[in-house]
Amino acid sequence: MRRLSPLARRITLRQLEIFSAVARLGGFTAAAEALHLTQPTVSMQVRKLAEALGANLFETRGRSLVLTPEGEKLLAAADDIFDRLEQLEEDCQALSGEVRGNLRIAAVTTAKYFLPRLLGEFLAVHPDVEPHLAITNRARVIELLHSGAEDLIVMGRVPAGLEVEAHAFLENELVVVAPPDHPLRDAREIPLARIAEARFLVREPGSGTRTAVDNLFAEHGLTVRPTMELGSSEAIKQAVLAGLGVSVLPLHNIQRELASGDIIVLDVEHFPLRRKWYAVHLKGRRLSLVARTFLSFLTHEGAQLLAQDMRRLPKRSA
Repeated sequence: MRRLSPLARRITLRQLEIFSAVARLGGFTAAAEALHLTQPTVSMQVRKLAEALGANLFETRGRSLVLTPEGEKLLAAADDIFDRLEQLEEDCQALSGEVRGNLRIAAVTTAKYFLPRLLGEFLAVHPDVEPHLAITNRARVIELLHSGAEDLIVMGRVPAGLEVEAHAFLENELVVVAPPDHPLRDAREIPLARIAEARFLVREPGSGTRTAVDNLFAEHGLTVRPTMELGSSEAIKQAVLAGLGVSVLPLHNIQRELASGDIIVLDVEHFPLRRKWYAVHLKGRRLSLVARTFLSFLTHEGAQLLAQDMRRLPKRSA
């Protein structure tokens, strides 16, 4: 009979999970936020793990927290343990023929207009799946992607400088929107220079929509002078509804307002900007059966399902 080593009796899987988060996110605060723990709890668990090993796991270099050689060995061992446990869970699920277990997804804020709908449809078919959905800003989802804490990240712009696999599953059309009484409502092929002079409402720097718009205007030697800078697509939408100016929003985010006539799409040259939504994970990561099944659902059924929803929306009466 194989017996546990003294070290195996002194450490826990939870401690390894916390340690891995600190190592990948580069700090105790970021790991605490990702794991929904307090920073003292994270520090205490890493300290207990270091005491059990009899070695320092991290060292500070300038403002950076880096792994010691012992820490690097522990991270590799933790990855191997978690990989084997994930494989065991997947093998057991495959034998039972059931798709069940945890599904962890993080998404940028503009995905909130369609991702819960798709997730709900998926859960109707696979009721034994336990979903965990985090909707947050782009900087945060990139942190989560880098840490490997989530199964999949849903985003509109794949980050550069990080080895990932990105699966496109939905068209993301960005359009120029305005209140229905806007002076340019009946104009056709509005020059980009003219729309740049309008009262323009923009997202905060760093958002995917803001970057796409800034790049387009820069390509044509133009600069938008924002009237307002707002922190979410919903805030932008409400400002447009209030008649405060024009903006650029994803078409998926304004379907009901278009159907009711509360918002219109202006015919501006070079629009719509055609982008895509992606489901992203670190390259080489072995996805669980649940994550693979949801990814397949997104890529094969997601766009069709949302298109059907759009067709069901009531049309504005003439």
